[in-house]
Amino acid sequence: MAWEIVVGLETHAQLRTRSKMFSGASTAFGAPPNAQACAVDLALPGVLPVANAAAVELAVRFGLAVGATIQRRSVFARKNYFYPDLPKGYQISQYEIPIVQGGTVSIPAAGGEKSIRLTRAHLEEDAGKSLHEDFQGMTGIDLNRAGTPLLEIVSEPELRGAKEAVAYARALHALVRWIGICDGNMQEGSFRCDANVSVRRVGEAKLGTRCEIKNLNSFRFMEQAIEFEARRQIALLEDGGAVVQETRLFDPDKGETRPMRSKEEAHDYRYFPDPDLLPLVVTEEQIERIRKELPELPNARRERFMTDLKLSAYDADILVESRDKADYFEQSAGAGFAITEVFPKLVANLVIGEVSAILNSENRDFSEVPVPPEMLAKLASRVSDGTISQKIAKEVLAEMWSGGSDPDEIIEKRSLRQISDTGSLEKIVDEVLAKNAKQVADYRAGKDKAFNSLVGQVMKATQGKANPAQVNQILKQKLSG
Repeated sequence: MAWEIVVGLETHAQLRTRSKMFSGASTAFGAPPNAQACAVDLALPGVLPVANAAAVELAVRFGLAVGATIQRRSVFARKNYFYPDLPKGYQISQYEIPIVQGGTVSIPAAGGEKSIRLTRAHLEEDAGKSLHEDFQGMTGIDLNRAGTPLLEIVSEPELRGAKEAVAYARALHALVRWIGICDGNMQEGSFRCDANVSVRRVGEAKLGTRCEIKNLNSFRFMEQAIEFEARRQIALLEDGGAVVQETRLFDPDKGETRPMRSKEEAHDYRYFPDPDLLPLVVTEEQIERIRKELPELPNARRERFMTDLKLSAYDADILVESRDKADYFEQSAGAGFAITEVFPKLVANLVIGEVSAILNSENRDFSEVPVPPEMLAKLASRVSDGTISQKIAKEVLAEMWSGGSDPDEIIEKRSLRQISDTGSLEKIVDEVLAKNAKQVADYRAGKDKAFNSLVGQVMKATQGKANPAQVNQILKQKLSG
């Protein structure tokens, strides 16, 4: 019988605050070890935590963005466990009454979208970091991260397989960056996931025993880890064994998960309300103010791109992958150069194609595009009005990227204007046909590929400046004679 893979994700998003969850210490990344751990973070006797108001507002912003219930009164609790990088011997988190309950995140699925329900999202502080690599036979402890504000976002076990889990993680990653609550830097640990994986026979209602894979900090590793873990569990069950509930780590070098410790249950942590912190109260006025400050969300902008600008679902999906990309496209498409109804599509092609390709090659994002939106729009307009071809537009964009500004100046300086004069093109076509008698004969014998070869020869003879549509038209007329 076939097996079904069931996944639930617990995602830790580091909130974009200047100071920590319960202290005034900095959250800046990259400081020397223990340089950003104050008395509160170190749990020195007599210190008291104070909740970070900015972190609370960011949590509310997330809750509103996913359509969740915002608890007007939530409670901080102590999660008790002993580990070298946890100075207090407990972590301040939320348990019975989290600040955010419910909500959904949509992911692409066959035939449309699938909504993944969220169980909760709660505020907590991060632990420190154990350092093993630089110490022979010893472990170093860096408490710079201790107390860093996190929003732990817990999904229901509604993800089926590794690909759905990655699609959800990508959607969540894009959302927290879009609404500005997390920078999403996975290499620095700002966004990391724990995957709860179980398997069951297709048709069974009861969930299987789950194993938790900790600290997955790349989408590629997440997919590999879930697929390996599912295969491991299926093999165990098919051999007559049983899956043991435990916490596992993924080894990317070996492509496998390995045991870390037995999986704890809530009672193992002995949760109780933190006596040093009052219940967290969020007012209606705060919620409404934060609601008004929310940007247009990705799904709403996607629908608007499709409805108002007549873009395809595919193009709209790519453009709303990040807010910076969507903003850059919209500023370019609305820069006042629209000539035809397909102008937004021309701009989208440049943004999705050439601009994205250059950014990827330079390992940069859309917040760093050196070409102003109005200049990209001007370039698109020169394709739209037939001044240059799409191919030549790539050359012009490359020069604009490296310091040129106005595409018109580049086109004139390099004599890149498209040849659209029928008489000139007919003369060039005649010369190409005279030199390529075999391709002419092949085409007339029914070999359509020969036509593309002849088009290529004309474009080569004009250094790519010929109007492609006119070349096609003239060639067909000549070859049919």
